[in-house]
Amino acid sequence: MTCSAVDPQELARCRRGVFLALFTALAVVLNVFEFLLPSPAPWFRLGFANILTLCALYLFDGRAAWTVSIARILVGSLVIGNLFAPGFFLALTGGVLAVTLMTGARALAGERLGPVGASALGAVGHALGQLLMARWLLVQHDGLWLLLPFFLAFALVTGVLNGLIAALVIEKVATHPAFASQRRTQE
Repeated sequence: MTCSAVDPQELARCRRGVFLALFTALAVVLNVFEFLLPSPAPWFRLGFANILTLCALYLFDGRAAWTVSIARILVGSLVIGNLFAPGFFLALTGGVLAVTLMTGARALAGERLGPVGASALGAVGHALGQLLMARWLLVQHDGLWLLLPFFLAFALVTGVLNGLIAALVIEKVATHPAFASQRRTQE
């Protein structure tokens, strides 16, 4: 099926699908790349894949961010080989809490919340989600909460870093002709 350039709504729908597929594929690649890097714990990651979720959130909407994040977790887990293993549930819980915080804050604050703030919120949500799932599924001991300050501090640093990278990517991608109609409606 080809898209007609005459029907602008159909063309915009097709472009959205192509960009979301591209964002998801890049997020899976970053997720697998991070999996191959050495880390102090199996679920301890820098969160580079969240850059593409932020791009979907700021270039499209919250629904696009959910699509990229959940697809990345499912496909990434399938590629890595930990689908339905504890690491998958840690990633899923962290991802759901992160996207919930990012989309909720974006809906409430609108343009006042930039990618850096949303990314920091998402990173903190991801760390909290992972610790909650780890407490429930893996380490059923209250001593796990002693790691919370360390995880939150690390999440905040990586969240700000990923937010800065996402802001640069969004700025570059937004100049693509495919987003010209969105710029005209925002102005």
